[in-house]
This record gives sequence, structure tokens and C-alpha cells, in this order.
Amino acid sequence: IRVNSVHPGFIWTPMVEHHLQTTGMAMDDAKQATADLHPLGHMGEPDDIAWGIVYLASNESKFVTGSELVIDGGYTTR
Repeated sequence: IRVNSVHPGFIWTPMVEHHLQTTGMAMDDAKQATADLHPLGHMGEPDDIAWGIVYLASNESKFVTGSELVIDGGYTTR
């Protein structure tokens, strides 16, 4: 049995968009402020997470277990 976990960062989804609407900032400014929190300089997209999951579900990861795949644009390295 293989057990791995995926830990996404800020991903541009309707939930994050709704959250940013509550900040009181203009949407473009809120989106840029959130992007600036990431060393890569932008928020992720759903495909960024999906491809990590595809890897973990594929035979390419047949020897991977107990891993924590952090897909967050470097957010947690700050």
C-alpha cells in the first residue's frame, strides 16, 4: 500500500477568487498581492495540482510512498 499526500498552496479557483473579493481591495490588486507572497511570483492553477496527482497515480511513482508533495510555488519556503 502506497500513501502519499498533496499539499497545494494558493490556487486560482472560485473559492480563492471569492476570498479575495472580501479583502476590500480591487481584484487585480488583491490577486497581485497574493501572487507576491509566492517566490515564483504567481498563484497556481488547478492544472498545477492535477499534474502532481497524475504523477502520484501513475506507474512512474511506483517506488514513491510516504511523500508529501507540496505544490505551492514556494509559499512555505518564506
